Parts: sequence; structure tokens; C-alpha cells
Amino acid sequence: MIIEIVTDVVLPIFVLIGLGALMHRAFQLNLYTLAKINFYYITPAVVFLSMYNSEMSPLLLGSVTLFYALYISLQYIVSSIVSWKRGFKPGMKAAFTNSLILDNSGNYGLPINQLAFKGDPLATSIQALVMTFQSLVTFTYGVISVQRAKSGGTLKAALIGFLKMPVPYALVLGLVFHVFHWPLPDFAAKPLGYIADSMVSIALLTLGAQIIQYPLRLDRLDVYISAFLRLLVGPAIGLLLILALGLKGIPAQALLIASGMPTGVNSTILAEEYDNEPDFASQTVLISTLLNVITVTALISLSKFVG
Repeated sequence: MIIEIVTDVVLPIFVLIGLGALMHRAFQLNLYTLAKINFYYITPAVVFLSMYNSEMSPLLLGSVTLFYALYISLQYIVSSIVSWKRGFKPGMKAAFTNSLILDNSGNYGLPINQLAFKGDPLATSIQALVMTFQSLVTFTYGVISVQRAKSGGTLKAALIGFLKMPVPYALVLGLVFHVFHWPLPDFAAKPLGYIADSMVSIALLTLGAQIIQYPLRLDRLDVYISAFLRLLVGPAIGLLLILALGLKGIPAQALLIASGMPTGVNSTILAEEYDNEPDFASQTVLISTLLNVITVTALISLSKFVG
């Protein structure tokens, strides 16, 4: 089973990431444009369609929301304890916390989900919901924590940034169309389908181009502590919450895999934007993504026995 997971899920993912890295090395791709294409073009289409085709009941929607809220809260507590023990200054504490709670649920998590579950609508909708929650955390707590560490940012500025994002609106629209059983006309359904179909290849090409720009360093202990907590402690917390909430089947499996995603590129973008530990942030993204080859394989294997 492990060989099948590696060949069918993990290897295709990292082949596409590798191609993105090679493309960037050869042609110096415009990462700003790629990020905008992913964020404003592809991801909203995927989120809308996954909610529109969702098989989630209101009860399951509530359970996933509760799971994520508890998961992020526990990760924050773990981060605070480690930051206190390590004696981190405010800037480093903010960067370390972001490396744990801002994961790559979008341009890495969604492709993993689609390959692992072979495009199952329920699994996709759960991952899309997790990605939306992740965006909320990124553009509220993630931004505020770094701003306060550097210059005293405000909640108002972070919320304005969040309201400018298309993903929450796509999620709400998808749910509305789903709840009221409104049919999508062909002139809207077909373009949305074509856009969503490009998600795996474009998202992973972008990720490869993003991570190759950072030089690999192996000499920072704090990076390995972050990777350990992100890739091993995170899934352990996820599994405990799944058992505590009584989740079963595909929802339990999808949430377990989602809890083990590597550190998200957004943590690096925030670090660079506010000049707050950019080297640490970039290394956690790179190291956790590379190590995830092993951990996500084990996690997908373990998920078969959950629920």
C-alpha cells in the first residue's frame, strides 16, 4: 500500500514541484503573477465548485469548523510553550507561531487531497473549507502577529485585507447555490470546470518555483523544532481531535491528512513583507516540504485505518 501511495500520490506531486523548480531556475518565472493566478483565478473556482458539489451536511460543516478551531488553538498553545522555553523575542515568536499554524493547505494540500481521494467531492469540499479557514487565520492572526512584533499592527487593517480576498466569497456563493439547488448555466459551469482542472499542475508548479528561490541551510535547530511540531505533533493533535469528535470515514481521513501539511509559503511572504525573521521562515517552508515526502506518505497510509 505504501508503494502505491508513493507512486500514485506523492511522486506525482513532487514531480510537478520539481518541474516548477526547474522552470523557475531556467526562466525566472514571475512569482507575483503566478501567485495572483492561483489566488484570484484558480482557487476561487475550486472552492466554489467544491462547495457547490459538496455532500457535507450542516452537522458535518459544524464538526469540521469545530475541529479546525480546536486544532489551531492547540497548535498556538504548543507554539507559545516552545517559544517561552526557547526564550524567543517577539519577532521570532511570531515567525515560529506562524510556521506552525499557517500551513500549505492550498497549493499543496488541495492537490494531495485530490490525488489521495481521487477527486471525491466530499473530501475536496472538506479540504476547501480547511483552506478557507486557513486564509482567515493567515490574514487576521498571521498578519497581526507580525505587524505587532514589528510596528504594532491593528485588527482593522488585517480584516480589511481578509475582506479583499476572493476565496471567502467563493465559498459562501458555492454554499448558497448548493443549499438552494440553483443550477449553474453552461456558460458559467464549463469555464469554472476548465479553471478548476488546471489547479493541480499550476498550483504545484507555483510551489516549486517559490521554494527553489530559497537556499537550503541545515544549521538552524529552531527550523527542525518547527518541522517536528508541524509534521508530527500536528497530525497527532489532529488524530486526537478526530477521535474526540467522533468523526468517521472520509471526513476523518481528509482532516487527518490536512493536519499534516508542511508550513505554508504565506509565512515566508509575511516574514519578507515585514522583515521579520525571513531566513527562518523560508527554511521552515523548504525543510518541512522536503520532509513531507516521508510524513505525508505515512499519514495517507494511516488515514486508511481511521474511522
